[in-house]
Formats: sequence, structure tokens, C-alpha cells
Amino acid sequence: MKIGIVGYGGGGKYFHAPFINAAQGLELAGIVARAPATVARAKADFPDVPIYASLTEMLAAGMDIVTITTPPQTRRELVLEAIEAGVAVIADKPFAPDAKTGRELAAAAAKKGVVLSVYHNRRYDADILTLKKILDEQRVGKVWRLHNRMDFDDALTLEGGPTGGLLRDLGSHIVDQAIWLMGPVKSVYAQMNFVELPVGPTDASFMLTLTHHNGTHSYVSATKINHMKCRELRLYGDEGSYLSHGTDVQAQDIYAGKRPADDLAGWGYEPRESWGSLHKTDGDQLVPSEQGAYHQYYQQFAEAVRNGTLPPVTTEQAISVLAVLDAAFISARENRVVELE
Repeated sequence: MKIGIVGYGGGGKYFHAPFINAAQGLELAGIVARAPATVARAKADFPDVPIYASLTEMLAAGMDIVTITTPPQTRRELVLEAIEAGVAVIADKPFAPDAKTGRELAAAAAKKGVVLSVYHNRRYDADILTLKKILDEQRVGKVWRLHNRMDFDDALTLEGGPTGGLLRDLGSHIVDQAIWLMGPVKSVYAQMNFVELPVGPTDASFMLTLTHHNGTHSYVSATKINHMKCRELRLYGDEGSYLSHGTDVQAQDIYAGKRPADDLAGWGYEPRESWGSLHKTDGDQLVPSEQGAYHQYYQQFAEAVRNGTLPPVTTEQAISVLAVLDAAFISARENRVVELE
């Protein structure tokens, strides 16, 4: 199946193209890029892939799937254009500025009969997939709470202004992880910190308390401006606990020039010194890493388009993330718990 990428910044270059290339049943058949430097970068990476000046031009060439990985404020119109053309769409996160717009896009896709999904690829992180296995095997007993922390010393990548901010960026990922692991959210309490940027006030740090319908709680937090790098997952249950400090191994390897297609069987495993640990009455135990596999998202999406199965992330799931983010902004502004409908 032919797939095209719209946008070739850091997301397109590092977090989409390499994993499309590694996914079975897909061919990278086009890239939309405009700025001369971006066009040159795309041609250097993929000399045999056509470069187009617009989504309209690329759709005319014939695509089965397009991935929209342009700045957040541009995504709605591009997603709607692809849907109108009858082409399956993967939208980078957040795929809409709020849940209301997300529902609009989902309705448009449903009306046209095309598959729409959101690139919540961090469900396929090695540490998250390992934690998912711990949960599936009930290795800490009845679950009480999850702590999910993602701190980066990376202020320059903070997207500024009212359509940017850290909550919509990293928050989209770790809220999605919490819902995927722990179930639907009933209420949200948020603490957020803002900085003044030339484009306007921007949220740069947050801590959310999510109460899930099953009675468990998730505490999710992130920052990019506090000069600290820490990835931590903590899971507590009535029979023990699980602790991990992941290394974001797929991103590190991509930035180092490695590509999953070169060694798919060995891709995405945390080194032994980064394995998580299970803590129970009979002692502590290292838990081997599951394979981190962003390419699996693309393979599952292709199967959904081909066979009519559910995509790896449904629009309903993506909208539930947006609803939590909407509630978090209200909660932080009004200093109260916000109940979800």
C-alpha cells in the first residue's frame, strides 16, 4: 500500500519515515515538503521518493494512506482534505486542539468511510509494553495506582502559544498511555505551570491526577524546562510494585543513525541495566524488556485499511485523550476536580 508523509520536520524524518520503511506491506511513496532545506533533507534521505509541494498534489498522484505530521494548527484542514479524497489518514498527536474538533474529524471520516487514526506511538515504547505485560499477568495483584513521569531537559522543543504547550505535546502521549493501561477516566485534577514566550503564555510543566472508572488512579507528569531528564514508571498493587526507568531506546537509536529496518529482530530492546524490577514478598526480580516497536503501529494500521479491522488507535480513544486534556486546562484554571461526561 502506498503511503505519503505530509511534513518532513523532526517528526516526519525521525518518527514516521523510518518506521514506515520497517513496516510490512507499506511503501513510502511520497513526501510533502516546501522549504528548500526540508526538500533537500527529504531527497537526501529518500532519493527515489517523489517530493510534492502540497497534499493536493500528492493525493492526485495516488495514495492509499497519508500521515499528517505538520504543526498542530494546520492539521485539521489537511486531515479533512485527505478524508474528502477518500484516503485513509494517520494524524500526528494531538490530532485536534480539543475534543469537539476531534469529534468533527471522526464524524467526517465515518461519513466518508475512511480509516482515521492518531499516532499515539508511545503505546509501543519498550517500557510501556513491558508494564502492559505486568498488568496482563496480574503480577502486582489488584492495581492501586500508576505513576507515569516523562521529564526532558529540552526547552527549545517546547511548542509555544495557545495551540502548543507541553500538555498537548507530551501530555497527549502519557495520558493515552494511562488510559490504555488503566482504563477510561472519570475525573481530572491538574496542576500546570506556564512560561511567557514571544508567542504567548505556554504551559511548560504539569501534574495530572486521573481517577479511572475502575477505581484506580494515575499520576502523570512532565516538564521540558527544569533541566532534568527522568523517565519513570511506578505501579502499585496489593501484592507488590513495579518500577522502571526507561531510556527511550527507540528515539535514542534513531537519533544515533540506526534504523529498525536494518535489524528488526534486534530493534527496540532496553539494555539489561535499564530493565524494570518487580518487588514482592518473596524478593525483587528484574523483568526483561519487551520489544519497543513503533513500526507495529504502521503494520496494524495497514491491516485495518486492508481488512476492515480496528486501527491501532481508534478515533474514540484519541477523543478520550483530548477530553482529559480539555478537563485538565479547566481544572488548572479553576483549581478544582473536573468530572468527565
